[in-house]
Amino acid sequence: MLVPGIAMLPDFPLRSMPLVATAAGVDLRHAASNDMPFLMALYRSLRLEEFAAVPWPPEQKNAFFDQQFAFQHRHYLSVFPDAHFLVIDCGGEPIGRLYLDAGTERWQIIDIGLLPERRGQGIGSAVLSAIQREAALAAVAVVLSVEHHNVRAQALYRHLGFDAVQDSGSHIQMAWPCIDGCASQT
Repeated sequence: MLVPGIAMLPDFPLRSMPLVATAAGVDLRHAASNDMPFLMALYRSLRLEEFAAVPWPPEQKNAFFDQQFAFQHRHYLSVFPDAHFLVIDCGGEPIGRLYLDAGTERWQIIDIGLLPERRGQGIGSAVLSAIQREAALAAVAVVLSVEHHNVRAQALYRHLGFDAVQDSGSHIQMAWPCIDGCASQT
């Protein structure tokens, strides 16, 4: 199904070098334009709980989510032009996304998300652990930002050794291994 306006979104950058990280049970591949409908549906699923109490009809919520997805997509491409925009596949089916800016001084997990029915199965842990292994080989830290209300993700990140390094009010920046002395400001 073609979503209105999806063809107007900028394409993902072409990457000649694949990301080295591999996680047990899943494949990471660079996103392409034909992944847009899946990525838009995934984005909707990531926002549904947050908007559960909003008294809009489903069509209005979906239109809003699609607009926000388009804004986010353009923002990520402009702010992180060298990032790896990856789709997480399991058994040949897309189940999530991982957007990673693998710089020379640190790696930033821009975004990671799985379909609701694939959460809580260890897939996110496996993907993040694979990123940590590759970052350790490259001798770089991994940083990410997590919303305050996303306590499940915070618990996962802490379990994997991430430490809070900054609190912006709405988000907590976390790092692995500890950077900047881990002077936690939370």
